Amino acid sequence: MSKLWGGRFTKQTDRLVEEYTASITFDKELAEEDIEGSLAHAAMLGKQGIISAEDAEAIREGLLKVRSKIRKGEIEFSIADEDIHMNIEKHLIEEIGPVGGKLHTGRSRNDQVATDMHLYLRRRVVEIVDQLHKLQSALIEQAKANTDTIVPGYTHLQRAQPILFAHHLMAYVSMFGRDAERLMDSYKRINVLPLGAGALAGTTFPIDRHFVAEQLGFDRVYENSLDAVSDRDFIVEFLAHASLIMMHLSRLSEELILWSSTEFRFVELDDAFCTGSSIMPQKKNPDVPELVRGKTGRVYGHLVGLLTVLKSLPLAYNKDMQEDKEGMFDTVRTLQGALQLFERMIATMTVNKDRMREAVNQDFSNATDIADFLVGKGMPFRQAHEVIGKTVLYCIRNGKFLLDLTLDEFKQFSQLFDESIYDVLKPETVVNARDVYGGTAKPQVLAAIERAEQELERTAAWVAAHGESE
Repeated sequence: MSKLWGGRFTKQTDRLVEEYTASITFDKELAEEDIEGSLAHAAMLGKQGIISAEDAEAIREGLLKVRSKIRKGEIEFSIADEDIHMNIEKHLIEEIGPVGGKLHTGRSRNDQVATDMHLYLRRRVVEIVDQLHKLQSALIEQAKANTDTIVPGYTHLQRAQPILFAHHLMAYVSMFGRDAERLMDSYKRINVLPLGAGALAGTTFPIDRHFVAEQLGFDRVYENSLDAVSDRDFIVEFLAHASLIMMHLSRLSEELILWSSTEFRFVELDDAFCTGSSIMPQKKNPDVPELVRGKTGRVYGHLVGLLTVLKSLPLAYNKDMQEDKEGMFDTVRTLQGALQLFERMIATMTVNKDRMREAVNQDFSNATDIADFLVGKGMPFRQAHEVIGKTVLYCIRNGKFLLDLTLDEFKQFSQLFDESIYDVLKPETVVNARDVYGGTAKPQVLAAIERAEQELERTAAWVAAHGESE
């Protein structure tokens, strides 16, 4: 039989079965991780005397040759060999002869593939934290450039209160900061070694799992062999975190789409991140944020898909679990692409400060401050709320804004108004009146930027400590 496991079988595998069950078309992405894990496993087999030192060295040299050929694109993977593990093992045997068959001593494809995915996701998480760091940095730089830029703040997509544009951008810095925190916390659950669990029950060979863990940089080994080969919590957790990041990117996408429209004209996205229309030459479409907004559902789907695959599986490994990889790979590609694009798009975005100021001057978002003014004069808040409601209605009916009213017009609603109301209603006054921790006043925003930059330094240190040099 041509299969490495074919001794028990009397018939060749049906070609349709091979094509349907093979995973090599997508798990070839784990080639580097598979060889990395195999190098550590072979070293352990030699150290423990399970295979001779000569055989261990031959396997090591063979694996390095196979890896070199893979990197050069000189190896063609075969569906007949099912998956990345068996493809690599077959090429190893072709390189060094039957001794290559000793590599699989003391392990199963079940603990092997789990190890590969831990290694893969460990690298990707560090990369994504680094990309989040870069996006946060781009947002902070835009915030620094707009600490005097006032823009309408919205609730229900209706103008609510004026805020600093920097304050708005810093809200996303906070969101992506939580995303980075979640990923950094998940690392400790990713960085656990399954290898040595065998198919499900461990192995009869005197292996040293902790030696392998040390060789591969894992902090711990799985305590239970059944759990080691069947656990995909770390992938579900990653997909959940990725979904949250995509949700945050989608919210920012929606705002960029609105802000760059003719109706808003708050920002202009660089031409390099927009496209045109095949029929309408005047169009400049925000395709990048639109597509990221659309791809958010794709990532959500991968999360729900894997949860559904796992929900009824008995211990330990089942073939269903082959469905854990494609969604993970696609999520990594989708997320990393979105983060890279957003970093550059935010960094090159032009802010239309004059248009934002014009919008602030032509709304009633300073109305709350009149109520606060009256409360400061001794009027109960509920009564002040009613007074300002009537004042706004008067402005709407007469085509005016609050700063357009004369003092006499103000006084017809309350005798508590005086000349100081005009200073109270200035956008700068309104913004800087919110001088509380986390508020939109300029001193608070500057302090928030400083704190965020300090947090980014800690994130950068984490990435440097957990990144892997090639």
